[in-house]
Amino acid sequence: MQELIQQLVQWLHGMGIHPSQETAHAIGDAVGQAGAAVGGAVAPVVAKMDMASLMALAAALGWASGFRLYAVVFLTGLMGYAGWMPLPPGLHLLAHPAVMAASGFMVLIEFFADKIPWVDSMWDSINSVVRIPGGALLAAGVFGADSAVMGLVAGLLGGGLAATSFATKATTRAAINTSPEPFSNWLASFFEDGLVVLVMWLATTHPLAFGIALVVMLLISALLLVVLYKFLISVVRKLRRFFGASPLESSSA
Repeated sequence: MQELIQQLVQWLHGMGIHPSQETAHAIGDAVGQAGAAVGGAVAPVVAKMDMASLMALAAALGWASGFRLYAVVFLTGLMGYAGWMPLPPGLHLLAHPAVMAASGFMVLIEFFADKIPWVDSMWDSINSVVRIPGGALLAAGVFGADSAVMGLVAGLLGGGLAATSFATKATTRAAINTSPEPFSNWLASFFEDGLVVLVMWLATTHPLAFGIALVVMLLISALLLVVLYKFLISVVRKLRRFFGASPLESSSA
């Protein structure tokens, strides 16, 4: 700062203006104090917003992974690759072209599989083994490269959010599939497609609004799971049968 003040004084001398040394020092001190005051006031706000954005991103990755893991991986990688959002170091791998190609391919398959009644429930059962741990890993990746403790906390919460949204999706689909017409299934699937985009956009642009929306979604999920308890039990039984049979049992059968 002092060098900049000296250059300014020399420039004024060249213009025929000759401020005294006392004046120059007074200006330098005033500028320095103002800069320190502004820096001290802004820094906490920036840090707070950065942390809020990271927490919102971790929660969004966990929640949305419960019903659209591949879309979450693809969208996050696309935002980082296109420069729309600076990805945390733990998520840089998602922007790799090979990862984007693989996740994009799986998005295409899931888009059609999720629109067919009963096939969607079978698809949910198969992908339950990757959605919940995937949500936990993605949430942990937001903080894991910088803080092992925060990464573990984010992973636990992200896995819990993924499990909640997965249970809500699977239970709701089990109830919808009892209807003979396919239109309600299509509407539910398209709603989930749009919801994952909305959740990711809201978390990365309006973290506070996303936090409020997340609380509302959790309340709705709890209400749906209570109302559709019978279908939740059927989903749990199907998952137990899907994962309960060992290779020896299946071969002997």
